[in-house]
Amino acid sequence: MKRVLVTGANGFTGKYMLQQLKIQGFYVVSLGMIPVKAADENFICDLTDKVAVQEAVLAVKPGWVIHLAAISFVAHDDTDAIYKVNLLGTKYLLESLAELQNKPEAVLLASSAVVYGDVRTEVVTESVDVAPVNDYGVSKAAMEQLAYLWKDKLPIIITRPFNYTGVGQEERFLIPKVIDHFTRKSSLIELGNIDVEREFGDVRNVCQIYQKLLQTPQAIGKTFNICSGVAYSVQEILAMMEKIAGYQIEIKVNPDFVRENEIKRLAGDNALLYATIGMQSFLVLEETLKWMYLAKKTEL
Repeated sequence: MKRVLVTGANGFTGKYMLQQLKIQGFYVVSLGMIPVKAADENFICDLTDKVAVQEAVLAVKPGWVIHLAAISFVAHDDTDAIYKVNLLGTKYLLESLAELQNKPEAVLLASSAVVYGDVRTEVVTESVDVAPVNDYGVSKAAMEQLAYLWKDKLPIIITRPFNYTGVGQEERFLIPKVIDHFTRKSSLIELGNIDVEREFGDVRNVCQIYQKLLQTPQAIGKTFNICSGVAYSVQEILAMMEKIAGYQIEIKVNPDFVRENEIKRLAGDNALLYATIGMQSFLVLEETLKWMYLAKKTEL
């Protein structure tokens, strides 16, 4: 049975990734600060502790590695932590994997489409130059560059997922915040920039694609956009939720929520992804919103 090492397994994406892998019959090992019940085995380890990472990797001897651990909130106020976890943690992990006598078959590093910055093209391909406009984006772009140091030593796959969401995502992110307001039947919602357009995929699709990439030898050494190519404005999202919930909500733009260097539009090109793993069926945003809305209502 293939042993799969997953960092960040206790995070939003990690929980769904573990579900996906367990359904497919893999032996899943979690590496992180918090034990995960769904994992077959847990190694409690701080990714910024080089020795601890080395010891854990040597003990696991993974067949696959899925590196999800990161500080992923763009507006996170501890920039030092962003770089320590996202960059230094990745460095220690790759160093440790490269020291193994039997290397893993594939190592998937989750980067982000935020590395593209405020691009002006209608649809973003992987060939577009990276130009991040915030610390999170810079940390991910640096992580990708760091990974190239191991390109001849490890079978690395880099993914650049565009925005995605799902049940369990923290309410500081846009979609969960909107869902929370509608389930509570709030009359008013305060938001930041409402004229931006983003892709909003479904976390379940993202995890399915990650597994397919790991199973595809042709993916090794490449960087992939993880996207549907469809972007939605905040107004469109609110209109969908008004339809689902059956009432209209008042929108107030709060200057405190408006980010500097906001990326106006971000939508990806998935041609390389499709050419590598075949056409993918993405859930439409309204289906994801309904799933999240019903799940939130069940909690109340």
